[in-house]
Order: sequence, then structure tokens, then C-alpha cells
Amino acid sequence: MNYEIIDHPKYKYRLVDSIEHELLVKLPYSHLLYTPYISINDGCITIKEGYAWDGPSGPTIDTTDFLKGSLIHDALYQLMREKYLPGHYRKLADKELEKICIKQGMPKWRVWYVYYGVRWFGWYAVR
Repeated sequence: MNYEIIDHPKYKYRLVDSIEHELLVKLPYSHLLYTPYISINDGCITIKEGYAWDGPSGPTIDTTDFLKGSLIHDALYQLMREKYLPGHYRKLADKELEKICIKQGMPKWRVWYVYYGVRWFGWYAVR
């Protein structure tokens, strides 16, 4: 995953290259979904070059084992905020973050902290 750090009041990172990620948690969403920067097609999310996100949120630090998860999670939350996906998909987005962090090698205690942080406080970011 290639990204750059940017100087922006809302975002910290911007993708340099588009990425495709097969969703580890399958969304019960059977339609194709396309926006200018994010698309979902048959269980695969594509996030296009130029997409900006704020990285890991809350009382945490940005580490390499967290950046990809924060990117996918932020994109899924954005789709819910913009009503492309129903808000009740939040738990699935949170599980996706958890699975990506595990796959990226994040320590289990921190995965627990991250997962329950978004479960307890993520509702605010979806509004």
C-alpha cells in the first residue's frame, strides 16, 4: 500500500496508488457500488488513487500494522455516512478492521483495544 503524508486539517494520508482488497468479512450487499474514490464489487473493495483518510482515530498511535485497516474501515464508514451502505453494516466494518489488524500482525491485546474502541465509539463517526 503506497501512501503519502499530507498537510490537511481533516486528513493525514493520501493513497498514491489504488488498492484492491478482498473483504474478509462479506457484506450482505448484493449490488455493485461505485463512488468517485470507492467501489465494491463482488466482495472486493477498491479504493482509488488520491483517496485521503485520517488514519487511526482515538487515543492510539499510527503504526504500519494499523494503516491498511484504518483505510478500509474509514472508507466503509464513509460509505455509511453518505448513505451508500446502511448504517447497520457498522459492526461488519468493525469486524473487517479487526481481521485486517490481525492479518497485519498487530498484537492481540491491541487488536482487542482497537476493536472495542470502534464498537463503543464508532457510532459517532457514522452519523
